[in-house]
Amino acid sequence: MTSGRALLGVDLLIGIDDTDDLTSPGTGRRCRQLIAELEEAELGSAAGATRHQLLVDPRIPYTSHNSSACIAWRSLATDPAAVVPAVVEIAGRFLERVCPPAADPGLAVAVLPDLPEGSSRREQLVEFGRRAKREVLVTAGARTLAAETGVHLSGHGGTQDGVLGALAAVGLHLSGGDGLFLFMPGIREISGDMTAGSLLDLVSIDQVRDHQQQEPTAGELIELGDWVRPVLLGGQAVLLVEPPVVDPDGRRRWRTVPRSVVKNY
Repeated sequence: MTSGRALLGVDLLIGIDDTDDLTSPGTGRRCRQLIAELEEAELGSAAGATRHQLLVDPRIPYTSHNSSACIAWRSLATDPAAVVPAVVEIAGRFLERVCPPAADPGLAVAVLPDLPEGSSRREQLVEFGRRAKREVLVTAGARTLAAETGVHLSGHGGTQDGVLGALAAVGLHLSGGDGLFLFMPGIREISGDMTAGSLLDLVSIDQVRDHQQQEPTAGELIELGDWVRPVLLGGQAVLLVEPPVVDPDGRRRWRTVPRSVVKNY
């Protein structure tokens, strides 16, 4: 699986989970705030951040949707492992400072060069993430797997149960085929109608297509609405659109798929 330009140069994955309660900002906002703090510390920049839906089951304590997040980070360091202690320190302090008492935040930090394609460690993490979408798992298993695969894993409040979702987010992002982008540079500033060419000039989306693999040409108009969220497919950021409508003059018009469709990823 080859990453597109959206994730080019990413060398760290930072997973967070269980950061909120019913009245506090959700994991998505906390994720964007953490990105700002890491960038302010000059530790690199975020290529994006993905939301991953985990199992919804009454045996699992969660706030609203049981989703976790993974930040795809470009450390720009010759040895990205050398940056991990600073990332852990800042992210850990951040979670301890902003998360409410009822939250059970967890943090995972993985070094991508240590998890090459086809390696058993990478495959174990991917499988753990997939299991978290269909099974009730335990934190002891997450901690054991993190130790075996060389991933930093730590809890930063409450029961620390968020370590499970944080590690699952890393594994699901590693799969290259799960999650929607809740953050990407410039993505929250675009809305309304825009040509496909202009859109791809403004944000690092890899592909715009419908479910039949049809793609708009550069000059064709896309109705973006007010909520643009690519999904992670094949290691790329893909903006899903509905099949085009053809105007009387023969021009095709496109529209992004509804939120309900995007959230299935």
